[in-house]
Amino acid sequence: MKQKLRAHLLKKRDAIPPDRKKLKDASIKKRLFALETFKKAACLLMYVSFRSEVNTRSYLQDVLALGKRLVLPVVDPGRKVLHLYEIKDISELVPGYMGIPEPGVRAGRQVFLNNIDLVVIPGTGFNLRGSRLGYGGGYYDRLLSLEAKKLARVDHIPTVALAYEEQIGDHIPDEPHDIKVDIIITDKRIIKCPSTVVP
Repeated sequence: MKQKLRAHLLKKRDAIPPDRKKLKDASIKKRLFALETFKKAACLLMYVSFRSEVNTRSYLQDVLALGKRLVLPVVDPGRKVLHLYEIKDISELVPGYMGIPEPGVRAGRQVFLNNIDLVVIPGTGFNLRGSRLGYGGGYYDRLLSLEAKKLARVDHIPTVALAYEEQIGDHIPDEPHDIKVDIIITDKRIIKCPSTVVP
């Protein structure tokens, strides 16, 4: 069921025309940067967009220009985990797992969960309750699991998902190990999910 739904949602996302996608990306960026949780965050975990995801590449340098610490994931496919590294400039990105750009400079740049103030997360689909359908690897579920937070000695890190309206639906499957997001930002609205603990 998850695979079929994932394929359906990815098809919808891929079908958004480039000129319309550009307008949607700008609208999502505006909402993200105006969010109080974003403004307060000194250290952000973001992602570099891949394929038809909301285009975060245009956001990254602007995040750095605001004087915030910018952290990006490096995929470890062998252990199925994400390692987190800070970048100082987008020129430090290199092709990583599946061609997804990731930090090329790693010495002395590793960041741990307890240093993160806000997580900006991708996904293929979401519902209004904050349920998220990822890409099937479970990387973010493991990174933000209750056990991982206990090890990092953090209670809660606000999570914001970026998505197009086409990715919002009612029938997103929800399993106990799946993490929920606090806020979903689309090209039309900001959705504060019921479980949210952030302003």
